[in-house]
Amino acid sequence: MGNRSFFHLHLISDSTGETLIAVARAVSAQYDGISAIEHVYPLVRSRSQLERVTDGIQAAPGMVLYTLVDPDLALEVEKVCLETGSPCLSVLSPVVNMFEAYLGAASRGRPGAQHTLNADYFKRIDAMNYTMMHDDGQLVSGLADADVILFGVSRTSKTPTSIYLANRGVKTANVPYVPGVPVPQGMTEFRGPLVVGLVASAERIVQIRQNRLLSLNASDSSSYVDEEAVAAEITETRRICARNRWPVIDVTRRSIEETAAAIMDLYRDHRLRQTSSWETRGQGAATGPTTTS
Repeated sequence: MGNRSFFHLHLISDSTGETLIAVARAVSAQYDGISAIEHVYPLVRSRSQLERVTDGIQAAPGMVLYTLVDPDLALEVEKVCLETGSPCLSVLSPVVNMFEAYLGAASRGRPGAQHTLNADYFKRIDAMNYTMMHDDGQLVSGLADADVILFGVSRTSKTPTSIYLANRGVKTANVPYVPGVPVPQGMTEFRGPLVVGLVASAERIVQIRQNRLLSLNASDSSSYVDEEAVAAEITETRRICARNRWPVIDVTRRSIEETAAAIMDLYRDHRLRQTSSWETRGQGAATGPTTTS
């Protein structure tokens, strides 16, 4: 910690600020030994709301990133940055300019347009509700309605990955592998949902499980943290997935985001195959042999 240096980073948005935070942290992560002191200002849409922003920049000059569609507010930010010697950048401007040049149309300049209550928004809410109800095999009666079903041993990040996918509108259930307990009835016959197996190294799973037991002040003498028993669980999970032709993802060195991205790729391919199959069946029905009386 003694060698770590810090800098002030002001993130100004007329919406939630999620875009700015994601961009800033993605870039900051590329620099070792340097950390940003973040000053986040969401929902800045008027001059009165902008005052706390300019006060903050004057009190702690640093880098400034903003997403403000109101040109007058953006001008005020640039003015205070010039006065304080703080480099600033409109994060969305280069992208907006490229869109306008390619599409030949001006943007609407509407703050928070990506967060409007449209069909996609309600789809995400529906997916989140479904996912919470079908977490960790709690409710198996509606598994056939899932978009994705995650299957794996305990501590392979099934729940956080499910929630991440649900936040993107993917109805996700997760089912744990339990030694000696068969998978839910009908799961091996589902054609709609994509079933994905999640595995990790036995060493990694044991480490996570031991930490889990420590946090609960529980005994660690069971097979739950026995590496040989855990390895057997993983092997059986792989066998079940291979038998049912379910894809498997090793999450040992993957973040939740990376695992979810891999699942989304598999899901897109799954949907394309389904669409192609439906179209083929539809064409067969339309062009197949007919009978006459």
